[in-house]
Amino acid sequence: MRSILLFFLLFSTLFGNEIKLTQNQADFIAKKVWQNEGAGLDRYLIWWNKGEDFASLGIGHFIWFPKDHTERFREVFPMVVAFMQKKGVKMPSWLTPETDFPWQTKEVFFAAKKAKTKQYMELFYFLKRTMPYQAEFMADRLSRALPQMLESIDDENKREVIKRRFYEVMHNSDGTVNERGLYVLLDYTNFKGEGTLKSERYKGQGWGLLQVLWNMDDKETNKLKAFARSASRMLSRRIKNSPPARGEERWRKGWNVRLDTYWK
Repeated sequence: MRSILLFFLLFSTLFGNEIKLTQNQADFIAKKVWQNEGAGLDRYLIWWNKGEDFASLGIGHFIWFPKDHTERFREVFPMVVAFMQKKGVKMPSWLTPETDFPWQTKEVFFAAKKAKTKQYMELFYFLKRTMPYQAEFMADRLSRALPQMLESIDDENKREVIKRRFYEVMHNSDGTVNERGLYVLLDYTNFKGEGTLKSERYKGQGWGLLQVLWNMDDKETNKLKAFARSASRMLSRRIKNSPPARGEERWRKGWNVRLDTYWK
């Protein structure tokens, strides 16, 4: 995870100035994300959550679909693989950005996991040794998030609000980078997306970074607290709007525990 420090240089094109983080800051961010997603435990590097129709992989629990699966959420793991491919990272011979998740059902997956099949172990060790690249991917994704959000907005005033609040979360009052603010933006983007994908909405209402920034309370001087509270409202709205069969209420407590790490 050490090399994550270099990855935040990707933000230079977005913020105009090169962001320099101490090694402790970089380690803090990377460890917090993995702790949120998989409790920092190897057994969760490849997982299939109850009530979901897809698997989650790596320190960011990137979504990966089985063959012929359709889902409203953004499939991120193939993006991670494509990113690593461009970096020249060595990977299993069978793994490409076009590869489907190897196990078609949850039962077949857990059987392979229990048996530690060759393909499962190849994937596990690939994820284990490429954690720095996974962190690099998340940093790269965040560097693209603001331009992506602004491009999706027609109203100039709204664009300015989103941009201002993004920077307010990212920076301290003196303009220096806020370590926790950077973690918040990176974690939430990885957690619930940019908010620009129209399919990632229930009843026309999204819950991604864009929606959280837009619904922040400017009267709250603690911008990290304002972000966390807005995120809680957006996720509560998601639960309310979600199809009953998905049973998303079960996620509420864990989601709010995660959001508490943003400011407490």
